[in-house]
Amino acid sequence: MSRFAAFAFDAYGTLFDVYSLTALAERLAPRHGLALAQLWRTKQLEYSWLSSLMASDTYARPDFATVTRQALDYALAALVLQLSAEDREALIDAYGTLAPFPEAVAALERLAPTPRVILSNGTSAMLEPLVANSGLGEHIGAIVSVDDADIYKPSPRVYQLLLERFPVAPERIAFVSSNGWDATGAKAFGFTTFWINRMGLPIERHGPTPDYIIGSLGEIAPIALA
Repeated sequence: MSRFAAFAFDAYGTLFDVYSLTALAERLAPRHGLALAQLWRTKQLEYSWLSSLMASDTYARPDFATVTRQALDYALAALVLQLSAEDREALIDAYGTLAPFPEAVAALERLAPTPRVILSNGTSAMLEPLVANSGLGEHIGAIVSVDDADIYKPSPRVYQLLLERFPVAPERIAFVSSNGWDATGAKAFGFTTFWINRMGLPIERHGPTPDYIIGSLGEIAPIALA
């Protein structure tokens, strides 16, 4: 049995490979697919942080579906790429069919029967079909969207959503993310954090270091169940 009351997973980049759409991007924009996918993701995250900071009575925070479209428009303009409306929609639709990382199912299975949930910037309308169609649905007990807090991660208001669902000491929530800034934000909130550092990046300097720095989802269970 795990010492944790629940495992909470980030979705994009953690359970689902945001760069699995690179092949489509390359087909639609030859020789620019990887650059497009990378810049799109960078601006998607940047816009989420900026819109959280800008939120006010005169500026409503756009949801993640809108942010994703805005970021794609920016990336296309920055790379001077002309895509048809149909091709642009094909890229947007690809966010609904992102590939889960190969080890995701087995990793989630090993953590049963402890509750496993998703806490994501994505909207419920984006996440629910993605999880259902990926084969992960039977292993995920709930999907929690930042929309319930009306702000994006790494705001403490987002992480608080998990304590409303699981009223335990924060350290009894195991939070898993491949995004260093997200793992740092969750650690600052008080969760026990697993940073999946697939790319061997340096630790973030603006906050506390995650409890565990690992290379894949498959490394969680040996630690959590020890």
